[in-house]
Amino acid sequence: MSHNVPLVIGIAGGSGSGKTTVAQEILNRVGADRIAYLQHDSYYKDLTKLPPELRTDVKNFDHPHSLETELLIKHVTALKNRDAVAVPIYDFTTDRRGSQTFTVSPRDVILVEGILIFVEAKLRKLFDVKLFVDTDSDLRFIRRLKRDITERGRTTESVIAQYLATARPMHLEFVEPSKRYADVIIPEGGHNVAALDMVVARIESLLK
Repeated sequence: MSHNVPLVIGIAGGSGSGKTTVAQEILNRVGADRIAYLQHDSYYKDLTKLPPELRTDVKNFDHPHSLETELLIKHVTALKNRDAVAVPIYDFTTDRRGSQTFTVSPRDVILVEGILIFVEAKLRKLFDVKLFVDTDSDLRFIRRLKRDITERGRTTESVIAQYLATARPMHLEFVEPSKRYADVIIPEGGHNVAALDMVVARIESLLK
């Protein structure tokens, strides 16, 4: 691999699997100054134009159509071409994409994280290394429950209802089947030290 062409890494896995923990470990070990980090969550579509009563009905954050993946593809391509990108900011407490953005500058490594990033073939083809974080469903649900209550202002009842109505069936339909595209499957995410050591060593060797 040419040193002038950034290394693109995708980290997928179910909601609450530990993808962000793995991404943070890579950022810490490889160096945040060497990595352009993109999260698929930033690219959710704005729902505020819909009436509140309709917003609840269509709020399926686990379906590929809920995300503007084409924009993410453009941004990864731009970063590969050494161009900076303006990443949207999504607020899950209001289901709104704000007017402000934040800039991600090109780096030698592009790290992309999200539950559905291996579903879209055009996006999948951009990854040089594809990692899938595989964690038991009960642990993933507990983590999702804690996150949605503390960070997104949800109630326990609403999290359970959403999990049963959309998160679980969408995981089975889209996320779990996308595991077959992974180059490396990491059980238990950021707690798997041996797997992280191997992944970081591989990244370092590719960069050299």
